[in-house]
Amino acid sequence: MAHDVAALAEELTAMAAADQQSSAHANSADPAEQLAWRRITARHGDRLGQIMAEYGWPTADQVGEEAARAAWLIAQHADRQLDVQRRALQLMQQAVSAGTAGLRELAFLRDRTRVNEGREQTYGTQIAGVKDGAPVPWPCKKPERMDELRAEVGIEPFDEYVAKFSTA
Repeated sequence: MAHDVAALAEELTAMAAADQQSSAHANSADPAEQLAWRRITARHGDRLGQIMAEYGWPTADQVGEEAARAAWLIAQHADRQLDVQRRALQLMQQAVSAGTAGLRELAFLRDRTRVNEGREQTYGTQIAGVKDGAPVPWPCKKPERMDELRAEVGIEPFDEYVAKFSTA
């Protein structure tokens, strides 16, 4: 079993590296690049679904910090596979309750899944676009409490968060 877990950690880490390498193409003007990105994220989403069915949520205790973060990233990017995102969200919630996964990552995945379901997000982690040079979040359930809710799960205030992406 230890060998299986080591191989799983290696596989998750390699998938996340490929994901990050191709993520620049997610919003490319070239449809072929966008399709390549979608193929990678779909393949990785399918594989994460298999991994979750066999192992449950891959926690840092099981596969190490890097591979656990890789699993989270793959779930985040499984945008056209709501079944995978919903299952990851459910399993990750259980891991958070057990103290084996982080609230911050769970909050990002919850927002991403809600936006993909066409619902309002909670923490304002998902950006809809840019208006007048400033990132604009997808609609939030309680926008007046967004920074307070973000603080509760260890996410910096919205303005600090989006400043990282500023092109100014």
